[in-house]
Amino acid sequence: MTDLLTLTDLVVDIPHRRGTLRAIDGVSLSIARGEVLGLVGESGAGKSMIGNAVIGLLARPAHVAGGEIWLGDRRIDRLAPHQMRQLRGRRIGMIFQDPQTSLNPLMRIGDQLVETIRLHRPMPAASARTEAIRLLDEVGIPAPEERMAYWPHQFSGGQRQRIVIALALAGEPELIIADEPTTALDVSVQAQIIRLLKRLCADRGVAVMLITHDMGVIAETADRVCVLYAGRVAETGPVTEVLSRPRHPYTVGLMDAIPSLDPARGEPGVATLRQIPGAMPSIAARPSGCAFHPRCASATPDCARVRPDPRPAGRSEVACPVCAPTHEDAAS
Repeated sequence: MTDLLTLTDLVVDIPHRRGTLRAIDGVSLSIARGEVLGLVGESGAGKSMIGNAVIGLLARPAHVAGGEIWLGDRRIDRLAPHQMRQLRGRRIGMIFQDPQTSLNPLMRIGDQLVETIRLHRPMPAASARTEAIRLLDEVGIPAPEERMAYWPHQFSGGQRQRIVIALALAGEPELIIADEPTTALDVSVQAQIIRLLKRLCADRGVAVMLITHDMGVIAETADRVCVLYAGRVAETGPVTEVLSRPRHPYTVGLMDAIPSLDPARGEPGVATLRQIPGAMPSIAARPSGCAFHPRCASATPDCARVRPDPRPAGRSEVACPVCAPTHEDAAS
């Protein structure tokens, strides 16, 4: 697969009156066409910040201070605001976390879709209406022609999320950034949205950056996963590899924090939960060396001094000085 999105040593800074805070600290990743890359980590890891940097919606004074962002063969981190507006919606779509705040409560759903379609794909109003009905049908809204006249409040939460996905698809983008698209939904609706995103990737060849804190969603949806910690990449690799053989101590902690009914992990028949000690550091007090070392049971004195770079370990890359590749890794 050909890489559609490439981030190289991305740095996002936030100036303030006492200095500069580094929110994203040298993140490199890529997403191929038709691939779902999951960004996962605790709150404050930098997941949404990366998505906003790509689509050019960083809240000022945050800004891209270093590195490069490439969409296909075009570098986009240096584009002027009017040039980014041309890309946003047309080549990059966005699914926000809360569909209730993503839709204009004073406009009918059909009007919002038609306006978005005509903005990015100039066509007559009648053709845009036909396309809007087709999009509603594609994302699973029943009786789409009738529902064009509905207001946002007349839909359920899951249906509103489907409409937001339809809006993201209206410009026929190559990349969709989905920021916690299933967080506010119940389990059955989550499964429907996950199937929809996977089908769009397969049918349209759309690349998806899936931002979530839910390892279950990652396991069901993503092809590859990038684990973030304190604005840096801790581990990245194929989902099956990372979830079945986590190498970075932080990834191991995330997997152990998933409730389990396995008797080997606790009292028989009782769900057990292991938490990672401590808390995610603020960007104003990021530890030296490996940012995870204050919470890591395997940390050595070098972990506090030397910042590790990601290095190959099997089919993954791991930024951990004490996570040495095994003989199995070398063989693979």
